[in-house]
Amino acid sequence: MSGREAGAGAGSGPGPAAAGGRSATEYRIEDLAHASGATVRTIRAYQDRGLLPTPERRGRANVYGEAHLARLLQIADLLERGYTLASIKELLEAWDAGRGLGGVLGLVAEVHGPWTDEEADRITREELDARFGGSQDDEAIAEAVELGVLERVPGKADEFLVPSPQELAVAVELHAAGVPLLAISGHLKELRGQVEHIASRFLEFTTEHVFARYLGHRPPTDSDAAEAASMVRRLRPLAQQTVDAELARAMRMFATRHLHHHLGSPEGVIEGSETRPVLLPARTTQAVQDLVGADQVAAFVTAAAEREVQARTLDALASSQAMANKVDEKC
Repeated sequence: MSGREAGAGAGSGPGPAAAGGRSATEYRIEDLAHASGATVRTIRAYQDRGLLPTPERRGRANVYGEAHLARLLQIADLLERGYTLASIKELLEAWDAGRGLGGVLGLVAEVHGPWTDEEADRITREELDARFGGSQDDEAIAEAVELGVLERVPGKADEFLVPSPQELAVAVELHAAGVPLLAISGHLKELRGQVEHIASRFLEFTTEHVFARYLGHRPPTDSDAAEAASMVRRLRPLAQQTVDAELARAMRMFATRHLHHHLGSPEGVIEGSETRPVLLPARTTQAVQDLVGADQVAAFVTAAAEREVQARTLDALASSQAMANKVDEKC
């Protein structure tokens, strides 16, 4: 039972330490640990860090109430969403100061919500082997688990969770076309790095131009957080739509060039005003961005390339001139 499930009914009746006709639920630390799903040691650590209100002291015992249980469940929820204890403390202090957490938690829920309409599926090892031609490849399975394409189901050695059935279907089709499984996983690793760079840039771009005005306070006000959550809902599909459109354009362009290359067809002369995309390693792009800023990456790469072309052209001219001089001397 999770802390939330345990705590859902915590206030429905007299608590383990209720006495003297008190209406509020009361807990000894062991009972609070049981109700919240936390350990006694964790509760004491939270107290030491100022994350929990000070309990009431009665004789030699500390007595906790419903507020302590609610706070523990909030902390557990925020930890599951990836917040650190330091950031949780900031949020809780703002809440205690009367600023509210409703908008912030709504924003957190929106960001942590699904970014795709795709639903996860399950597949057995037997079904998985059958989809990949009946071969049993433990190394490929381990690689897929490491990449998160498959997730092991606890307690079921021969069953897997498939977070993205579409991604698995792509791997099946590529393998059926003759691509080795390990080559597919290697390609996915490379692709994932490039896509993560795109996602990072989109977040930087939208934060600078959209979300900065909502997130100026730490934590943001309730109303600003609520407006930011609304903007997340509006902008959520834009990154994928942009990537889909640009990928379609790039695939059409490069597929045509590949076909011309393999058929031996001329591609035509490059016009002086024509631009062509050049793929750079993600590390190189990031290094340039760190050096000159995100808005100047293209200009920097262009200038560096032009400078290199000019240098090589001058080297070639100098070499030709030196050769001509030698010929003249011999004559």
